[in-house]
Amino acid sequence: MPRFSANLGFLWTDRPLPDAIRAAWQAGFAAVELHWPYDVPAAEVKSALDETGLPCLSLNTRRGNITAGEMGLAALPDRREDARAHIKEAVTYAEAIGAHAIHILAGFAKGEEAEACFGENLTYGCDLAAKAGKTILIEPLNHYDAPQYFLQHTNQARALIKAVGSPHLKLMFDCYHIQILQGDVGRTLQDCLEDIGHIQIASVPDRGPPDHGELSYDHIFSLLDRLGYDKPIGAEYKVGTSPTEDTLSWLQSYRAS
Repeated sequence: MPRFSANLGFLWTDRPLPDAIRAAWQAGFAAVELHWPYDVPAAEVKSALDETGLPCLSLNTRRGNITAGEMGLAALPDRREDARAHIKEAVTYAEAIGAHAIHILAGFAKGEEAEACFGENLTYGCDLAAKAGKTILIEPLNHYDAPQYFLQHTNQARALIKAVGSPHLKLMFDCYHIQILQGDVGRTLQDCLEDIGHIQIASVPDRGPPDHGELSYDHIFSLLDRLGYDKPIGAEYKVGTSPTEDTLSWLQSYRAS
């Protein structure tokens, strides 16, 4: 049976982050992952993680200027200094709470200069991650939710991973995004497996709970089991106007099985 991680950027957002961690534990999740926890003192997050025994799998670097619509800075040549400050902040926070990985957000950019900038910033992040015993993640985002985001294909991400050449750089494989971008999620998972550091799920196309839509997660989970993937899988889906607890029938069915 797969184990699941609660993405607290989407789940239990109606309560303080330490309480959201406790709610994830009470619901039966095996881990948590965060988006942008920086407004909460790391000691409070660490206390909730220690209390529940849940590992924190990952957190994101800051988006940048939210009012201006930024979604990361690492591929923006004119924002190198800010990008590296965000990477350093994220690694430091991850160390403080014991998070395993840092997802470096690329931002909205394109072209060779952006690619070179992103590669340089990833190398910087991997050097920090190596010293801290952490992993750096990069993730393709689909062109509907994040138009003009720098990473829009697993091949593009894997080429960067190869170019950077660090064992601390891995692919965040979000089945929701990849289904929209490329389709054929099962074969793509197999092709990318050696580079994958974390997998996330949601229904397609509405990004709701993973119990309906275009993808059969029963098939995906069986495939991952055959491939020997045994890490917690991130539930990163939108709950809409419902309390998170009302969206967890899928989780309970897997636990019951």
